[in-house]
Amino acid sequence: MIYMRIIDVESASSSFYVSSENYQEKSEDTFHDFFLNIIITRKKNTVSWVRHRDIHLLTVGVETYTSDQRFVASHFPRTEDWTLQVKYPQRRDSGTYECQVSTTPPIGHSMHLSVVEPITSIVGEPEMFIDKDSTMNLTCVVRHSPEPPTAIYWTHDQEVINYDSPRGGVSVITEKGEVTTSYLLVQHAQPADSGQYTCHPSNANTKTILVHVLNGEHPAAMQHGGQLRLANLPFVMISTTLLAFLNHRY
Repeated sequence: MIYMRIIDVESASSSFYVSSENYQEKSEDTFHDFFLNIIITRKKNTVSWVRHRDIHLLTVGVETYTSDQRFVASHFPRTEDWTLQVKYPQRRDSGTYECQVSTTPPIGHSMHLSVVEPITSIVGEPEMFIDKDSTMNLTCVVRHSPEPPTAIYWTHDQEVINYDSPRGGVSVITEKGEVTTSYLLVQHAQPADSGQYTCHPSNANTKTILVHVLNGEHPAAMQHGGQLRLANLPFVMISTTLLAFLNHRY
């Protein structure tokens, strides 16, 4: 899901003003179209749109002068509205755009478009090992989102987690802000709690972590109580000492 942010740069004349609106679609698997809208009090003038990055003339009036068909200009007769539509915006579309009005002398207004994509991560991904009967703490972090996600839900092996299930001891805490964090807490973790856990923010990509709840097993490394424990630490120390001795001898 892509979001756009408009920042006004300068206004060259009081004879017109610019407004911008973000019409968001409900579908989460497509980019949202974006509309740059200018309102001109002088109805006989024509508007052109220019992209500053490559000094490319995009449209003149309602005619398109670029091979990129995602850019579409529109104007309703006998109205003051001129609109540049950017279909399926991408991060490479970020930059300054200018609307130029056919006055004498010409006047223009520049705006900066920033296309950003929220990023989701889970602390400790892609795999986590915890001991049986310990507390599982999965932390999902959403960054670079213009606004906090309206909701974040978790799934376990593709099934939505029920916090009121008979198992009990499962809860979630979400802190919203510039960086939004969701904590999934599973108390007294059991081997049946092993599996894939996925964080689903409403306005960003999903992220998955594979959790192993150990019942007496001893992998090479495991997370226990938030710390990393090496199961074969004595063997590693002996091997390191022997290697140092051999290097010194030869």
